Amino acid sequence: MRYLTARKRAEGLGSGHAGTHHHWSMTLSAAGLAFLVPAWLIIFGRALGQDHATVLETFGRPFPAILTGLLLVIGMRHFAMGATVMIEDYLHGFARKAAIVAVVALSWVIGATGLFALIKIAL
Repeated sequence: MRYLTARKRAEGLGSGHAGTHHHWSMTLSAAGLAFLVPAWLIIFGRALGQDHATVLETFGRPFPAILTGLLLVIGMRHFAMGATVMIEDYLHGFARKAAIVAVVALSWVIGATGLFALIKIAL
């Protein structure tokens, strides 16, 4: 028989057994966004105020299109994870479940709509 203390059983796992993974996912996506957002803002800032054809040409090039796609995917994943944690902290019962489903659905809809628009522009 193996004897484990309560601390030893819980060490590195967290109460939901996924705390470390969630923390690292949030940390990595935040680090990625720290580089993606300024680069995207530069590209978007240059296109802002231009005519329709110039904007389509800008986001039709590979680098701005890939950067925008990465920003959408990573940003919406980061949003869904962060909003889920906030909801778990402050809501309980059915409201918690409904709010989590709504936030995850919202992030998927925003990401899919943005990627669809980006694909329409790039192709």
